[in-house]
Amino acid sequence: MKSLHIRNLDDSVIKGLKRRARRHHRPLQKEVAKLLSDAATMIPPDARVDDSPLSKLYLVSSDCNDSTWSRSEIYNNDGR
Repeated sequence: MKSLHIRNLDDSVIKGLKRRARRHHRPLQKEVAKLLSDAATMIPPDARVDDSPLSKLYLVSSDCNDSTWSRSEIYNNDGR
């Protein structure tokens, strides 16, 4: 079985996980393993997952009939 080491967790996260583990009558390590297992099984293995959240294009309706914009209109000339 593989192991996982997670660094730099906030103290509040650790405290919350410990409270959750006590509520479920489990050691902290088993509670975290259960949470990760549940999260890993939320998406079916055959589901297509887009690894890039930036690749989605959202279209919105506007009252403007002109469907072209200049770069400066989009970015407000902020140097991007």
